[in-house]
Amino acid sequence: MILTFSPIRMDAGLSLSRKGDTLIVNGESFDFAALPEGALLPRGAIASDWFAGDVTRTEGTLRIAILLPIHAAASEAARFPVELRLDRDGVISLPRGAITKTRA
Repeated sequence: MILTFSPIRMDAGLSLSRKGDTLIVNGESFDFAALPEGALLPRGAIASDWFAGDVTRTEGTLRIAILLPIHAAASEAARFPVELRLDRDGVISLPRGAITKTRA
């Protein structure tokens, strides 16, 4: 799974984790296991405002774009985040300076 981030100025917090082909966004699961090779799931077909673009699967890898909430004085790492290549399940660390949501 490869995550790309689209920084946006907002006060809402974000938490992400992964379990296989499922991305958990603020506690809500989005299972992309059924997305076949070469397919594209349009952003409009995903029932969440956190997705910043279409979801694709290329060479077996899911590519997902997510909004990244940042403060007005966010660090350069948060304003210009690098993509994350995820090779295991678990909590996903957001770029330093992103607004994170506290987990319950």
